Amino acid sequence: MTDRPGGALYSPQLLALAVELAQYPFKPDAAYLGEAHSRSCGSSIELSCNANLHGLGLRVTACAVGQAAAAIFARHAVGRDSDAIGVALLQIEQWLAGAPDIPAWPDFGALAAAREYPGRHGAILLPWKAALDALSKQSVTG
Repeated sequence: MTDRPGGALYSPQLLALAVELAQYPFKPDAAYLGEAHSRSCGSSIELSCNANLHGLGLRVTACAVGQAAAAIFARHAVGRDSDAIGVALLQIEQWLAGAPDIPAWPDFGALAAAREYPGRHGAILLPWKAALDALSKQSVTG
């Protein structure tokens, strides 16, 4: 896999990101709950949070690329509102579709090699989609 233009897909940096998810336990009683699923790869994410993604929790069922995307999202999501998440999602979608500029989300460069693997694109988008889903509604328990 190292002969691709973006380098090795499963780099040590990408694999290390997946371990960070343990810092964000899913909280089923949070004020906001969201989810997203990728039809292309079968990955899914459940997200729990309070307003502006404070108290962020994640339950991720995805490949290492999807897990790394979730960790990168979680590192920098707290305090952002749905408008900021929507802008980031649009930038990511455009970049995955071939736009030259990498998304402005911090640490997103760790996912650069995954651009060359369209089967992983759905997993990359999941955290931002789940956040928009969560922020668009308030749970009954919250």
